[in-house]
Amino acid sequence: MATHDTAAPPTKEGGAAPGRPPADPAGAQRRRARLSRRWQRDMRWSPYAFVSPFFLLFLAFGLFPLIYTGWASLHQVEMTAPTDMEWVGLRNYTRIFDDDFFWNAAKNTLTIGIISTVPQLLMAMGLAHILNYKLRGSTFYRVMMLAPYATSIAAASLVFVLLFGRDYGMINWALDFVGIDPVDWQSDKWPSQFAVSTIVIWRWTGYNALIYLAAMQAIPQDLYESAALDGASRWKQFVHVTLPSLRPTILFTVVVSTIGATQVFGEPLLFDANKGASGGSEHQFQTLGLYLYEQGWVNQHLGRASAIAWTMFLILIVVGIVNYVISRRLRASS
Repeated sequence: MATHDTAAPPTKEGGAAPGRPPADPAGAQRRRARLSRRWQRDMRWSPYAFVSPFFLLFLAFGLFPLIYTGWASLHQVEMTAPTDMEWVGLRNYTRIFDDDFFWNAAKNTLTIGIISTVPQLLMAMGLAHILNYKLRGSTFYRVMMLAPYATSIAAASLVFVLLFGRDYGMINWALDFVGIDPVDWQSDKWPSQFAVSTIVIWRWTGYNALIYLAAMQAIPQDLYESAALDGASRWKQFVHVTLPSLRPTILFTVVVSTIGATQVFGEPLLFDANKGASGGSEHQFQTLGLYLYEQGWVNQHLGRASAIAWTMFLILIVVGIVNYVISRRLRASS
């Protein structure tokens, strides 16, 4: 029986094996060059592609509204006809500064900001200092700290409205139990501002406490051990080790809380019994945010509301400049 030899035929010396294309060093080098250029372009432009959605959203919903609001603040424009603009220059700004309601809202914003920010940060510091020690179930307490922050502002404000009710509120019931006359929390100036501030305190204390806690845990333990060897008590360690190490964090929380206090809106809006933007029957707790809303969406003066918005923006710029100056001096002193 005949057999078939399947062995490959011998190739010539220096020749290519049959069935394979001849080697092309120049083509392989060109392919490598193309891949190298593509890789370089990818490494150069991919980061911009990854962050481009943020900038596109910022341009559409951040920068453009800011510029358009500044342009509208120089015109007389009403909500009923937003495309009809009449150039008035700085008249909206001068009318604002001559408006007693604006200065009333500015003073209310300042007092509510102080009443809410100072106790809030002090309580946050104390809670963070307690949680910084090893406690059983510390993770549970840290999660509970964020519960008020995650709660809907509408739900929280409505609960506080019930607590501060004049006739059937729990706060007045507790005051009456100790012999103090009931307080009209929504009609009187200082009680209403205190009540609105308690909503802000309840909502943001845990958030700031976790920021302080994270900063405390970054402090080297060697500092506490050295202070303990020198005979420092826990209070002295807190004053002389913890607080100096937390100065940048404290400055950060003060600035952020100041910005938040300048923009307070939901709490006083929902605390009002009439659910209006006047901030009470006599504007006793109307903030700048409520005043802006009243001018733009109640009185429908979009040009004047835009001027108020830009005034608030300039106030925040001043706050940022003060923060920069103080932080530079703190770094220089340290």
